[in-house]
Amino acid sequence: MNVTIEQSWKDALAEEFKKPYFEELIGFVKQEYASHTCFPPAKLIFNAFDSCPLPEVKVVIIGQDPYHNYNQANGLCFSINDGVAFPPSLVNIFKELQEDLKIEVPESGNLEHWAKQGVFLLNATLTVRAHEAGSHQKKGWEIFTDEVIKTISDKNEDVVFLLWGGYAKKKSKLIDKTKHHILESGHPSPLSANRGYWFGNKHFSKTNELLKANGFNEIKW
Repeated sequence: MNVTIEQSWKDALAEEFKKPYFEELIGFVKQEYASHTCFPPAKLIFNAFDSCPLPEVKVVIIGQDPYHNYNQANGLCFSINDGVAFPPSLVNIFKELQEDLKIEVPESGNLEHWAKQGVFLLNATLTVRAHEAGSHQKKGWEIFTDEVIKTISDKNEDVVFLLWGGYAKKKSKLIDKTKHHILESGHPSPLSANRGYWFGNKHFSKTNELLKANGFNEIKW
């Protein structure tokens, strides 16, 4: 199957797309989308890649699963469509951003403007069945997205990886720590944040400090 994805990613991941597990994964995803309501919309499954070409990746944020309610997921982790109420994790992301950089909470939770500046917003699993969290886990997406993280680590330099929560922290083993930067904290979900593991991490200002030190433009969060 031909995967429609931004050209730099298509070239870098060409061998991955030919592997048997990926063929099986795409078959599963096609079947799911044909017989169930799934998110994000099919045309946005690879939105993180289309919005942020591989050579432009400066920051990586790793989520686990797309949002599974109507009109939320848009293919960028933690991001939602314009006009949709903020999920709890996104509320806490904006609270920390406000505290860290004195940025007003935006009207929209669509994080596409981050992606356009080089923030790669990757979910480990790129699809989900409506109202069934985790329903597309362990079908092959994690194998693919692990390879994506390794590809960024191999091909780029001085990328800032933001690993929020236990699941994301496990991905640190895929990253070459001699050439990249890793910032870790608790997850922004209320369960973690309210225990003191999220607020005060200052990841947004720390990211900009690292980018500036390495000659990159800071992110306008």
